[in-house]
Amino acid sequence: MRTVDVGGIPVGDGHPPRIMGVLNMSVESNYDPSVHGTPEQAVAFAEEELIAEGADIIDVGLQSSNPKNDWLPPEVELERLDKALAVMDAVDTDAEVAWSIETRYSEVAERALEGGFDLVNDVCGWADPKMPDVCEDHDAAVIKMASPPDIKSPGHLKTIDDVFEALQRGGFTDKTIIDPAFGGWYDEKTYEDNWEMFRRLREFRAFGRPIVTATNREDFLGDIADRPDTEDQLPVSLAAATMEVERGAHIIRTHDVAETRDVALVAHHLGDDRVVTDEEARVVELTGTTRREVERSMTLRDGTGDPEEGATLSFLVGELPEADREALVAATEDAGGVVGTGDGDCYLTGTVATLRRVAAAVSGRSEELSTVAGEIRAAASRHA
Repeated sequence: MRTVDVGGIPVGDGHPPRIMGVLNMSVESNYDPSVHGTPEQAVAFAEEELIAEGADIIDVGLQSSNPKNDWLPPEVELERLDKALAVMDAVDTDAEVAWSIETRYSEVAERALEGGFDLVNDVCGWADPKMPDVCEDHDAAVIKMASPPDIKSPGHLKTIDDVFEALQRGGFTDKTIIDPAFGGWYDEKTYEDNWEMFRRLREFRAFGRPIVTATNREDFLGDIADRPDTEDQLPVSLAAATMEVERGAHIIRTHDVAETRDVALVAHHLGDDRVVTDEEARVVELTGTTRREVERSMTLRDGTGDPEEGATLSFLVGELPEADREALVAATEDAGGVVGTGDGDCYLTGTVATLRRVAAAVSGRSEELSTVAGEIRAAASRHA
């Protein structure tokens, strides 16, 4: 996992999660608290709220990517960029903060970088083919959001496989950060699609690049708790942010900086410790790796071997008759798994391939063991 420098702030494994606050110069944007059309309003918002609440990065939006709103040409973004540059120059702070420009146009990115911006947030993921060259020429970090190659349609993808394909299209710069593009995007991505991608967020670690997530006040989270209104979706957003950090996100983009910062720092401090060494060789521990994650990593790296031998499953099985428990222990030991018995229960763990062999060995020996075999196979299938 590489570390990307964003305006002097390191982003990646081994570093705290970075909080990206949102400042919209786009008056059509749909979340009113983030919209500040005049430089004076924007400066006050940046100083008194975003920076004061602990934002590491300020992401300045020049047009809304919400498909409810009309697409705007680069000329409009360039006009708004002049105001954004004035805001950045006017902000007075001693805090270390990086500035990001959200755009889809290489000419806007180039002018922003020349004016002092540190990061480009490309919401169309190289739909403008000049974008990666502009960022490399300025040695600038860039977020590549998963999108079709259409300058007018940011994020309009459905499945996680579509997202992987879009991120791979056109390659990466040395300082690319990836964004899976959570959200509605209306007909293209349903709540169920977002839930599935969220559950499988760790798979994006296969790219070996920092990950940014942007799920703050998204309806696919509000729906779970029956909170359809944006103003009621802070708690579900914070729950998601905690899980995003645990599953590998390095930047959390949010409208609620102070609250998100707190939960992200707790999740980072108390979550799985990813061992990072970078003296002679850089080593990052990938915790909780599933079979699908192994397969993603192998595919992106021309790997060899069976992914089912690279991921593990664990089960706690209780309420088995003694003879069935003994048979399950024997089958697990014979298959090369690890097994332990306690007061009426049995713990077994091993690779996916190993536990498939256990399931095959005990299936049909009794009704109870057939149930165990079925659960093992179901878990193995979910991993696949």
